[in-house]
Amino acid sequence: MTEPDDGDGATRRHALECMIWAGTGIVWTVAGGVPTSLGLLDRAEAAEAVKTGFTFLQISDSHIGFDKTANPHTSDTLQEAIDKIRGLPTRPAFMIHTGDITHLSKPGEFDDAARIIGGARLDVHYVPGEHDVIDETNGKAYLDRYGKDTRGAGWYSFDQNGVHFVGLVNVVNLRAGGLGILGPEQLAWLADDLRGLSASTPVVVFAHIPLWTVHAAWGWGTDDAAQALALLRRFGSVTVLNGHIHQLMQKVEGNVTFHAARSTAFPQPAPGTASSPGPLTVPPGQLRNLLGITQVAVVSGQERLAIVDAPLAGG
Repeated sequence: MTEPDDGDGATRRHALECMIWAGTGIVWTVAGGVPTSLGLLDRAEAAEAVKTGFTFLQISDSHIGFDKTANPHTSDTLQEAIDKIRGLPTRPAFMIHTGDITHLSKPGEFDDAARIIGGARLDVHYVPGEHDVIDETNGKAYLDRYGKDTRGAGWYSFDQNGVHFVGLVNVVNLRAGGLGILGPEQLAWLADDLRGLSASTPVVVFAHIPLWTVHAAWGWGTDDAAQALALLRRFGSVTVLNGHIHQLMQKVEGNVTFHAARSTAFPQPAPGTASSPGPLTVPPGQLRNLLGITQVAVVSGQERLAIVDAPLAGG
């Protein structure tokens, strides 16, 4: 069978790597052309990971204020995620939230999210989702809360233990059903931000909408992502984290690992399996198997970061 072309003449057979990361408790397997991570760090492995590195967390798509059938209690499931975080055997260095903190950008929704997430007692780095910038202020309410020391619509970078983190914004001025957009101003800033870094510096990029095209018909991708990825090509280790699609999905292309996280609110259909994206209603007993958090272990001497997903269901 002929494999689909990536658009630059390389097939997915060459673009995607199937990997086993010894000692990190994670296995990548390829199914349908997309690698999937399996396994969880146990207590001993987590403790070993932080001896020579650190861990951080990703949560996404909390949608506080959503009250429809798919999950009328999004505050409760976010609280469950925070409780799970507080129970981790190894305290993470910080947490990243990859957007859609709220459902309608309302002040009370932001307040409720801040109260619940604050219970993790961790520093939190945010980027907005499209639901965080849909109020009449066109994103000002988000920036008033989370925009300190950011540029433009809220992009920024920081460093932690030799790893460079970049928060990008690709949810401003979206067309209905259209792809995400970074824009020339943000891309110019990114080029300048990366310019002084050594190629051996591990880089973690996080944004709301995927920086690879998961399903263009649903707007699950970023129109000018190729320009950002070109700037990242010289680095030996790049990890790109996103939310938006409310389900696990991973891909590895060369030096870049892409990882989409679960929501803490509700799942969405697999790409192309429904007439449109949106909240997916499942039997109540299944919901917490489809929601969760992501833990990332940064281990000194290993190029790739160990990405571990844990559902809300179970211990």
